[in-house]
Amino acid sequence: MNNLQAQYEQNQQSGGVIAQSSASREMEEVKGQIFMARQFPRNVFQAENRILDACKRESLAKTALYSYPRGGTKVTGPSIRLAEVLAQNWGNLSFGIQEVEQREGESVAKAFCWDLETNVRQEKVFHVPHSRKAGGKLQKLTDPRDIYELVANNGARRVRACILGVIPGDIVEKAVDECNKTMAGANDKPLKDRVAIGIKAFKEQYKVTQEQIEEKFGYNVASFSETDYVELINIFNSLKDGMAKKEDYFGKKQTANKQASEQPKSNLTEAFEGDKTKDTKSSKKTTG
Repeated sequence: MNNLQAQYEQNQQSGGVIAQSSASREMEEVKGQIFMARQFPRNVFQAENRILDACKRESLAKTALYSYPRGGTKVTGPSIRLAEVLAQNWGNLSFGIQEVEQREGESVAKAFCWDLETNVRQEKVFHVPHSRKAGGKLQKLTDPRDIYELVANNGARRVRACILGVIPGDIVEKAVDECNKTMAGANDKPLKDRVAIGIKAFKEQYKVTQEQIEEKFGYNVASFSETDYVELINIFNSLKDGMAKKEDYFGKKQTANKQASEQPKSNLTEAFEGDKTKDTKSSKKTTG
């Protein structure tokens, strides 16, 4: 009995030493990050220019903003993709998601963004049940990979909020304005062709028909302006990022043709999402 007790105490002591060593190592890493940030402080002017230059890329501008209805008004703002670009180009930021604890049936996670120069920090702790809806039913997750992806998806919007809480608001506003300018000047294709690409993407990805889009805007797509096209992209980004649901925009009165929506994603859809720029490059060559 004494031998078992001695072994237990030894294991407890060993575990404590390992935990203490791990905490000490993490502390040294944090000190190293702070030291490097102080040694190489950001040049605010250069950081702002890097951000604005990035916003001139059409592939980023197409995914930079979201838009969804709330209480009879329209809410717009920087998307998760734009927040990541802001953090990367602002510099000396530490941001991400950490799984604090994994319990039976749920994970406790933390999203954070920390300015290593000014010691300004935003942090959000949240719970993620290990389940998701599939086919109208709640499915319990047991695969570690599925759980990891679920936590990451739930944490993405919270990381976005943390980043936007650390980076100065005027820098964020300038980035949003620059993305809007980029979209307004994206005239590689005629507006009617770009609108057609958008309608096709909505139908294939979210089973939203042209009639539903026209009902949402209140007039025929032939009357769409550049502003309407930008709003259409913002709605698409909101659905893609999980900021809103299809019913928030289009209601449940009309349904799309399922056979058409089940076709493989076309190059037109990929172009609308900004995943490929092949069509844009070819259009520039022909207009030259």
